[in-house]
Amino acid sequence: MKDKAKVIFGNVIPDKIYKKACKAKKKNMKKYGDDTDKSYEVKIIDNPYIGKSLGVSDIRVAEGKGNEDFDMEKGIIVGNIRMGFGHYRISMAMASCAQHLGYKPYWFDLNSFPQTTCTKLISGQNELYSLGSRLSKNPVFNKLVWEPVNYELFRKLSYNCADQKNAEIMAPVYKNIPKDIPVIATHVWPAQAAIHAGMKYVVNAIPDNWPMALHLSEGSIHTIQTHMSYHGYRVLNGMNGKKVCNSMNGNDLVYTGHYIDYELVDGIEKDCGQRIDRKKNGKPMRFLLTIGGAGAQKELFAGIIRHLIPEIRNKRAVLYVNVGDYKNVWDELCSEIEGMKELAASHMDNWEDSTEFARKALDPSYEINGIHGFWHKNIFEAVYITNLLMRSCDVLVTKPSELSFYPVPKLFIRRVGKHEMWGAIHSAEIGDGTLECRDLPHINQMIDLFMEDDNYLIDMCENIKRNKSIGIYDGALNVVKIAMNMKEKKLN
Repeated sequence: MKDKAKVIFGNVIPDKIYKKACKAKKKNMKKYGDDTDKSYEVKIIDNPYIGKSLGVSDIRVAEGKGNEDFDMEKGIIVGNIRMGFGHYRISMAMASCAQHLGYKPYWFDLNSFPQTTCTKLISGQNELYSLGSRLSKNPVFNKLVWEPVNYELFRKLSYNCADQKNAEIMAPVYKNIPKDIPVIATHVWPAQAAIHAGMKYVVNAIPDNWPMALHLSEGSIHTIQTHMSYHGYRVLNGMNGKKVCNSMNGNDLVYTGHYIDYELVDGIEKDCGQRIDRKKNGKPMRFLLTIGGAGAQKELFAGIIRHLIPEIRNKRAVLYVNVGDYKNVWDELCSEIEGMKELAASHMDNWEDSTEFARKALDPSYEINGIHGFWHKNIFEAVYITNLLMRSCDVLVTKPSELSFYPVPKLFIRRVGKHEMWGAIHSAEIGDGTLECRDLPHINQMIDLFMEDDNYLIDMCENIKRNKSIGIYDGALNVVKIAMNMKEKKLN
């Protein structure tokens, strides 16, 4: 195998940058260990959280040998990492669509094997990213450090060079996994590690709408959610400064549409129809606030809740608040916001209660009032409850991250990293979300517009139905088909 850090899609990396990447790899091996020669046993276990709903089993590494064999005909690996909630949520969409198409999805989280160098390295990077997200609340740090890192540093081929060298020391976790099982990676590291480990059929599902070399994994098929992003990746736009890059081969890049769970896409007409009916009949408007895995935007949440409390009291609005796995955020909001406790109903770390609420909320005759808070200690439940709740909400209030692409009317609050702004731009252009509102006055203005204007929400719902009719939300289905077709073409 050629050294993928030296030449990236025909673009030669300068020796100085390559040597720096090699030096960084040695430093990480010294810090996190070198398990290149280890042969970790692999086993398959039931996923106790989303196994039943999405048909998912977990692949576990370095925890002993299992009794269950891989399904070599229908099996498909969803490779991911826990870094915030976004990559898990996209993985759930892939698993949902794989199950719908009759395949067996295996969940493979490279950040869940603490005995391995791979997980130690990813965890270290995750801690740095989470710290940066939290520090980005400081406008000076955000302007001078965080946004340039997320927007320009990650964009460069030199960054991909360093990542490729690190991926070499992540590869051992794939060592004893059958190489003929297709892999869908929802973060670039599981894709890069899979390629370095010799996995034959790898799809690299790129999550963002801003083209960055960070997301490149040569040797895999890259999938893209938007046409703008396709063009940016095809020519590797701006990834080598002002120099014109050699282009990606057309076979390496595919536009698929948005990565969305099958159940959410299937329910679009029904869910949008109920939103329109609630609006026309003067029912309380349901807002869903969801805080991301870095937990960086509590202050904006608090301002939004304060603004909505009078409307909630008057039964003109309802609020769902998912704080993910950050119970302290819920506790702090309740203690800091006057009047919130009296209006709040808690659904705290009780999956049966949370899912029952989400199910009932889909019934048009079920009346909902007040504020409903959701917190779950387990990462799967913390992420997936948003997917369940968004079907019955009218407006999803979120930063423009992976949720930018979901088929629900969206109000975008301040981004965490400049690359995210392109998610809001795309959503506004296809008519299923607002522009990014970067401060509380503009957020509250948009809330009032949703509440008072008779057509604003209805227009978004009609756009969502139209988008579905032309396949915009079929990305996850298309990605699964691509992954399985790679294998089938080789066999035929």
